[in-house]
Amino acid sequence: MSEEDTRYDASHIQVLQGWEAVRKRPGMYVGSTSERGLRQMVFEAADRAVNEVLAGRASSVDITLTPDGGVCVADDGPGVPIDETEGADGPGLEALLTQMQAGVGTGGRHDVTIGFCGVGPAVVNALSRRMTAEARREGVLWVQEYARGVAATPLTKVGTATGSGTTIAFWPDADIFGATEFSFDGLEERFRELAFLNQGLDISLTDLCSPDEPRSVRLRFPGGTRDFVNYLDGHTAASAPMDTIAFEREDPRMAGVMDVAFRWCSCPDERVQSFANSRPTVSGTHTVGFHDGMADAVTAYAREHGLLTPMDPDIGADRISEGLTAVVSVKLDRPEFEGATRGVLGNSEVRDCVGQAVQDHLGRWLKEDPERAAAVIDPIVQGARRD
Repeated sequence: MSEEDTRYDASHIQVLQGWEAVRKRPGMYVGSTSERGLRQMVFEAADRAVNEVLAGRASSVDITLTPDGGVCVADDGPGVPIDETEGADGPGLEALLTQMQAGVGTGGRHDVTIGFCGVGPAVVNALSRRMTAEARREGVLWVQEYARGVAATPLTKVGTATGSGTTIAFWPDADIFGATEFSFDGLEERFRELAFLNQGLDISLTDLCSPDEPRSVRLRFPGGTRDFVNYLDGHTAASAPMDTIAFEREDPRMAGVMDVAFRWCSCPDERVQSFANSRPTVSGTHTVGFHDGMADAVTAYAREHGLLTPMDPDIGADRISEGLTAVVSVKLDRPEFEGATRGVLGNSEVRDCVGQAVQDHLGRWLKEDPERAAAVIDPIVQGARRD
């Protein structure tokens, strides 16, 4: 190779700035240019509206897939501030939609990040051929349009507004995504999770892409994680030997709150879903603590009632998990995750906190009704002795 071919200096470095960088490498911001990336676009656009509801400033979020390939996200909150004047309760509308990460949450226990990227609506704007925004605030309707991340019209006062709130609609850029069809089922699954994990949420999801077959669901679950366990069990719920045990506990040692629900049924499979700050996790200290607490409570009860001899080993978590359906959710002020995918919770103190809480609640439930306890404990003990 010649010296010219191998020479490398500053002239070979390409610096991308602003929305040019987002549009050049969209996968870095929404994970993919496939349908999965389109879902992240919806999540990022809806993030602010969902947090408005959780903060008590709005009562509901409405998400609509429109016949022309767009997505409309509306809430009935106070409306996004128009400018960034002193005392405003958030970034101005144009800043929110054109500046990277303006308005993105802190990630604490009271802030929900719907998607896995947390990049904010400005990235959605950059990856959309068109975006429109309406802010109904203090009796005035404000409107602005954008194209590929840049304001196409000035923020305009167009008249009076009935009520308050914010409506953001966007149309993904086909030059980036190719196919721009959204999966209703994929969106429903994630929004359903959020509604189970956050009892105050009220989300409506509507698909008008096929006018002859419109679809719509309202996702609101006052029972929280208890309702989540019932949903996971589905048709097997009728065969459950016990009611669902559900509790919520704040523990200052882990600077957060846990929300746990579980029960056994007659099916052999384990269905345990875990979450940290409303994000799905594959494992972590919260799930280890949950299984520790279950095993400790069952073992203690079995020994106290003579179901295990002094020579018998403690009952393992794997034996207790058979037929178990559970949701383990923690919300922490300072969550720590292992790896870039944020799928494994690493806060060490969470294990002991969750474990002790689960042991206390299950142990108390077992003592309250010996007949009910026997329906759960006896099969576990018999299976442990066969091992």
